[in-house]
Amino acid sequence: MGALALLMVLIVLMFVGPVVFHLDYTAMSATLSAAPSFAFPMGTDGLGHNYLALVLRGAHQSLVIAFFVAAISSGVGAPYGTIAGYYGGKVDAIMMRIVDVILVLPFLVVVGALAEHFHGTWYTVAILLGVTTWVVNARITRADVLSVKNKDFVEAARALGASDMRIMFRHLLPNVTGALVVQTTLSVAAAILAEAGLSFVGLGIQPPDTSLGLLANQAANAIATRPWLFYSPCVMILIICLSVNFIGDGLRDALDPRQVRR
Repeated sequence: MGALALLMVLIVLMFVGPVVFHLDYTAMSATLSAAPSFAFPMGTDGLGHNYLALVLRGAHQSLVIAFFVAAISSGVGAPYGTIAGYYGGKVDAIMMRIVDVILVLPFLVVVGALAEHFHGTWYTVAILLGVTTWVVNARITRADVLSVKNKDFVEAARALGASDMRIMFRHLLPNVTGALVVQTTLSVAAAILAEAGLSFVGLGIQPPDTSLGLLANQAANAIATRPWLFYSPCVMILIICLSVNFIGDGLRDALDPRQVRR
């Protein structure tokens, strides 16, 4: 609950803070490379940008990408894994071999090359991360469907004449949403780290827009003289990822029916 409260505060700051406090990440002041102060809590960069505004903008973009990736991963992976687990046999074998092929692809090379080709906008990075990470959700959903598809409620639905589509998406998928919700939550943190890694090596979001990984990349050379420029986005990444992971752990405990409640 503490992690959820912290994340909500950060989200409000990311989306509302720049408007309320008039923080424009594109505006430049005459104060260049300033240390953190009351006027500039995170200092300024070499061009005079308010670094707090840049970090909030970077966190905003990183979080939007992460939620977009999580939505794609769940929207594609859950139905895919449900179909594979329900039908089994050759259908399952073929579908899972496709998943295996995607899993062994060099992630950084493929996504980085495609992101560079599509000019590194936030939505192209989000789509590319989403279509390469849905396989994890697919495998988890498939495993859960395999464990419940022979239960009595599925046999009862089949005996009443329910179609395969109704059984899969009306009876099976709702019964495996607990693990899916937890995995989706954790994939938000994984997507933030993936986007930050791509942007850090110059294959993610490109200027004039920014992200936390790009800010860390741009400040890497100044770590000895102006360390706050490098550590500010890195600490923001750490706080967001830890908060999301704690929320995922809490959801796992809350949604797991095997947990003993006292």
